[in-house]
Amino acid sequence: MKSRDYIFGLRAIIEAIQAKKHIDKVYLQKGLSGELFKELEFTLRKKKIATSYVPVEKLNKLTQNNHQGAVALISPVDFQDFEPLVEGILGRDNVPLFLLLDQVTDVRNFGAIIRTAECTGVDAIIVPKTGSAPITSDTIKTSAGAVFNIPIAKVDHLKDAIYYLQASNITIVAATEKGDNTIFQTNLKSGCAIIMGAEDKGISDSILKLVDHKTKLPIAGKIGSLNVSVACGAILYEVFRQRLG
Repeated sequence: MKSRDYIFGLRAIIEAIQAKKHIDKVYLQKGLSGELFKELEFTLRKKKIATSYVPVEKLNKLTQNNHQGAVALISPVDFQDFEPLVEGILGRDNVPLFLLLDQVTDVRNFGAIIRTAECTGVDAIIVPKTGSAPITSDTIKTSAGAVFNIPIAKVDHLKDAIYYLQASNITIVAATEKGDNTIFQTNLKSGCAIIMGAEDKGISDSILKLVDHKTKLPIAGKIGSLNVSVACGAILYEVFRQRLG
């Protein structure tokens, strides 16, 4: 990890959060206590910042400085506020296209998805604050820099984002092997939001209950599923194809 990617120290991280710095994740040393440590824990819970408790050896690898049992991974991009972002997109003349990622955790998959999303005209990517891949140097490299060209918003809960989009006449389409129709049978010409799920579990059942359509990619081989970034690319290009037609 490069020095520009993180900050360290209990008070420094608390102040960074209060200054509204975009923090992807905080690593805390297992077994620590103390008033300042508890204050940081409280702040992280309140702001719903992803937290991981790790051995001190992990922190020592991240920095040779006096980390005081806490290292924060700083996002190299600024995340957008969800509602103003959506309203701005809806006010344009083009047919909106959103991409929601439900617990996609691999930074390279995230980067590849961002790259394809930027190439296919996705207006914004929406991810939950916890349980999602951070934006690291690997994400930036895999995205070929596209991460700087497409708005990304973090929300407390994807459910709330879905409700908001549905209330704005955006159709929610889940990419899932549980779908009855293939993506090629689904009308994607109107304003819609595509949801892609986690690499191992797919889209959570609680999210699937809220969507307007469940669609899948046909599979001809013996392997039952595609890598999430590959599947996302195929689906986004089908949206692109339908709208070009």
